[in-house]
Amino acid sequence: MAVKLGKVRKAIGEYDHILIMMRHAQAEPGSLTSDRGRGLTDKGRKQAKTVAKGLLDLGVNPDRIICSGAQRAVETCERMLKVFGDGPKVDYRQSLYDGGMQAILDELGHIKPKTRSALVLGHEPVMSIASQWMADSQSDPSLIDLLNLGFSTASIAVFGSDTPLGEWQLHCGRLLAVISPKDFD
Repeated sequence: MAVKLGKVRKAIGEYDHILIMMRHAQAEPGSLTSDRGRGLTDKGRKQAKTVAKGLLDLGVNPDRIICSGAQRAVETCERMLKVFGDGPKVDYRQSLYDGGMQAILDELGHIKPKTRSALVLGHEPVMSIASQWMADSQSDPSLIDLLNLGFSTASIAVFGSDTPLGEWQLHCGRLLAVISPKDFD
């Protein structure tokens, strides 16, 4: 299913608050020593840049980024910041590596009401599962079905709501799109 980016951009403009849930970009294969220390591949570095540019094209330059402390997530964030500039405030959290859905909700709870947009950058399967739980009952069921497949590397789910991000709980955001880096090409 092709993503209509113009339609997504328009939908984003209809909401006061935007949440982006993202899986880190493609990482080096795992090793026996440290999963947390895995860095990005060349393809992963390109994916991160592509998604950042795509978000800007959609009119989203996150005010806040909450990023896993694992190396591949940190590198994804760093590559994206080269596109976003100095605008986003970034918090690196180890809890996003192994804390599950509750870690995401805890982090969202610290977001100030004036924050319009935030990006949560983490890992699978938590990002796609959390996205399913964040989607409200008015979200398109076909988009929710896409989340059942999980996120490929550097994929995002875009949510909109008029509720400030710090007040979000389960089923608080309208799922507007599920986008892979290829959709931005």
